[in-house]
Amino acid sequence: MDKNFGRFGGQYVPKALVEPLAELEEAFENYCYSEDFKNIYKKYLEEYVGRPSLLYYADRLTKKLGGAKIYLKREDLNHTGAHKINNVIGQILLAKYMGKKRVIAETGAGQHGVATATGAALFGMECTIYMGEEDMRRQKLNVFRMRMLGAEVKAVAYGTGTLKEAVDEAFEEYMKRYDDTFYVVGSAVGPHPYPLMVREFQKVIGEEAKAQILEVEGRLPDYIIACVGGGSNAIGLFHDFIKDDEVRIIGVEAAGHGIESGEHACAIEGGKIGILHGMKTYIMADDNGNIKPAYSISAGLDYPGIGPEHAYLKDIGRVKYVSVTDDEAMEGFRMLCETEGIIPAIESSHALGYAVSEVPKMNKDEIVIINLSGRGDKDVNTAYKYFEKHGFYY
Repeated sequence: MDKNFGRFGGQYVPKALVEPLAELEEAFENYCYSEDFKNIYKKYLEEYVGRPSLLYYADRLTKKLGGAKIYLKREDLNHTGAHKINNVIGQILLAKYMGKKRVIAETGAGQHGVATATGAALFGMECTIYMGEEDMRRQKLNVFRMRMLGAEVKAVAYGTGTLKEAVDEAFEEYMKRYDDTFYVVGSAVGPHPYPLMVREFQKVIGEEAKAQILEVEGRLPDYIIACVGGGSNAIGLFHDFIKDDEVRIIGVEAAGHGIESGEHACAIEGGKIGILHGMKTYIMADDNGNIKPAYSISAGLDYPGIGPEHAYLKDIGRVKYVSVTDDEAMEGFRMLCETEGIIPAIESSHALGYAVSEVPKMNKDEIVIINLSGRGDKDVNTAYKYFEKHGFYY
C-alpha cells in the first residue's frame, strides 16, 4: 500500500508510533476491503446514518444568484448532523474487528467528537474526546452532546486551544495506550494510513452525488464545490469525480479576516510545504518551520494544514483551491437560511460563500453541486454574535 500522494503524505512519526501504525495498516488492508466488512459498513450507513443523503435542487437560491443550477449534497441530514459519521462508523467498526476496547478522538467544531461519541455508544466502547478550550467555549452545545452520549471530554489549554493542540494530545495518548485504544482521526490528515482510510470511508458522498445527478440531469455537473480544513468532506465529494476531466473541482479554504491580515486558515494559499502531525503537506509555518496559529470563525476549519491528498491534487492542477473570508462565508450562511430554509454549518458556508460570488458569473445551463457538509445548530451562538455585531437583528 503506497504511503504517499506524489511527494506528500508519508509517515513522519516518532518511533513509538511506528508499531501502532503498522498494526493499523495491516488491519485496514485485511478487513476493510473484505466483503464481510463492506456489507456490515453499508448496513450501518443505510439503517443508522440514513444514507443515501439527498441531492437537493436549491431552486430559490439558484434564482437569487441568477446563474448556474445549484444542487446541495445534504450531508447535514445524516444522523448527528454532518458527514463525520460516515468515517466514524467505518473506523470504530475496524476497531471492533481489531479487538480494541476504547476509542479516542480529537475535535474542533465538535461534530467529529459527537459522531465518535455516538459510534462508541452504538458499539459499546469507552470514549475520550480531546478538544481545545477555545473550541469548547465556541461549541458548548456539542460538548454537552458528547457528554450525554457517554464520552469524557478533555480540555486542551495550551497553544491556541483549538484543533491542532487537540490532535497533538490525541496522538500522545495513542502512543501510550495503543494496545487497547483506537485513535479515530476525524479528517483526511495525519500519517499513513489515516488519509487513505478516511477517504475510503467518505468517498460514498461523491459516489452517491454522481449517481444522483446523472439520474436527475442525465449528465455530470460542471462544478463541484466543498469547504476544506483538513479536507475529509471535500475529498469524500471529489474522489469519484477526479477522473472526470470535464468536471471542475473547487476546494474552499477559510481566509478568516483576510490572508493579508495573517489571521486565516489557508494552508495552501497562505502556507508552505512542511511536516505536521506525521504527514508532509502544505502547512502554515514561519521561516523557521514553527507552526503558525490558524484562525477562522469556523471551529472546524481553523487547522494549520491540509490533507496530503489535497496537496497532491493542488500540485497536479486537478483541483482549484480558493479562499473565502469570514464575512463572505456568513453571507452564504445568511442567504441559504433566507432562500431555502436550511441553516448550514459555518464550515459549509465557506463553500456557499464562494458560490454567492461565482455562480452569478456562470451560464444558466451549467450545473453546480455544493457539499453541505453539516447543519448549523451548533453554530447558532456564533452566528448570533456575528450578525448582532454587523447590524442584523433576528
